[in-house]
Amino acid sequence: MKSAALILALATTPLPALAQATGQAPWNRDVPASHRDRVYAAEQFSNTVSVIDPVDGKLLGVIRLGDPQPANFSPLYRGQVLVHGLGFSPDGKTLAVVSIGSNAVTFIDTATNRVKHTTYVGRSPHEAFLTPDGKEVWVTVRGEDYIAVLDPTTYQETLRLKTPGGPGMTTFSPDGKYGYVCSSFNPELVVFDVASHTIVGRVAQPSPFCPNIAATPDGEQVWYTLKDIGKTVVIDAKPPFATLKVIDTGPITNHVNFAATSRGILAYVTIGGRGDMQVFRTDSFERVATVPVGRLPHGIWPSGDGRRIFVGLENDDGLAVVDTATNKLVGTVPIGQAPQAIAYVANAVPRGDGLQNLQPLGLAGQSSTLSLGKGGRALTNVTLFDQGLIQVLQASATGLMPKRPYQLVLAARADGGGEVQPLASFTTNPSGAAIVNASGPIRQVVQADASSGRRWLAIREGTADAPGAIVQVQQR
Repeated sequence: MKSAALILALATTPLPALAQATGQAPWNRDVPASHRDRVYAAEQFSNTVSVIDPVDGKLLGVIRLGDPQPANFSPLYRGQVLVHGLGFSPDGKTLAVVSIGSNAVTFIDTATNRVKHTTYVGRSPHEAFLTPDGKEVWVTVRGEDYIAVLDPTTYQETLRLKTPGGPGMTTFSPDGKYGYVCSSFNPELVVFDVASHTIVGRVAQPSPFCPNIAATPDGEQVWYTLKDIGKTVVIDAKPPFATLKVIDTGPITNHVNFAATSRGILAYVTIGGRGDMQVFRTDSFERVATVPVGRLPHGIWPSGDGRRIFVGLENDDGLAVVDTATNKLVGTVPIGQAPQAIAYVANAVPRGDGLQNLQPLGLAGQSSTLSLGKGGRALTNVTLFDQGLIQVLQASATGLMPKRPYQLVLAARADGGGEVQPLASFTTNPSGAAIVNASGPIRQVVQADASSGRRWLAIREGTADAPGAIVQVQQR
């Protein structure tokens, strides 16, 4: 269940000189948080962008880019599907929103929340970031093998930069010299010289699946996450881009970001399978804190002054807010369904109230949660996102054997016995975890007050042709 939004009371004076912007957004200035700032969350099942006032910890409304299921199944559907990635311009005036399912980059005016243009690129883009000088938008086209370079004034594609297949994300050095591109399908990271658009470095990834990458605000290091093996890797940001450290962070390691605090530059990593955020020093790589934040933490971004970290909770429909001085959760703001990327934009609304073109949360705020496990221990979180009469089910499965086939099923009995109906087949990653999706009127049959034909969610080993034993069952 979602927590009520709390008054977050961000301080109105900056930290000491160490406080500065993140490497992902070197144009954020060291300024106190303000009601002019905005936090944005891209939400892939409600196809919305939530807009939050970071000072009050208040959802102001959503920018609705598309419809939920089943409306978006129509061959005549014109909205966006799987709203996922976020980037923004150096001046904070434009938000770039990537929708994976509709191959789109939507440009939004931050002052008015108005869609200015939508550019369609290749198959399954993942993230779009602007170069620090604001002259180019680099879109990683993860379903193919290139970066689509867009002109931010005409919104047209001007160039394609060849990469290993499945580029996951680009981050830039704060000085704008290098663009670091990790891969989601190949174990190789490449480094571009931004001015010449040429590859000047290649770095071996310990595994193929990198969803997120970020540069430290001092320009010395680049950190990237490996979702499939639960690790975070640190490389030198300068040639020859040597690997400095591989950190075992945990199953479903998602995103990484930084804040410059009075204790130095700290790295923050979301661990989806454990429901927490881990905090590391960037000089010694020592883990200094583990902060429980909620179900399946995903995107992460600091405030411009480094006093707060904002974390999207993919299976809680919430935005967790963490105080960097104490590493404590101070509030959770209800937002749209399955937030992915998060972005903090300083001075996004220079004047006015910034409420134009926003809509209420509505159906996008409706979901329910449960867990699966064994022996009374919860191991797998499940969220049912309402889409009218049906729900999108998303399970963050953990506690399973690595690289093994499993099925998410509906069982006739609470112990997983009796007739079993498969919902989805999946194979775990090397850390014994997986993200599993299904859709249908599932909530109506798994809730305790189901009028007839009650079923229980469970996970069983094997495949449809060779089913095995039930290993996790729905907890009462």
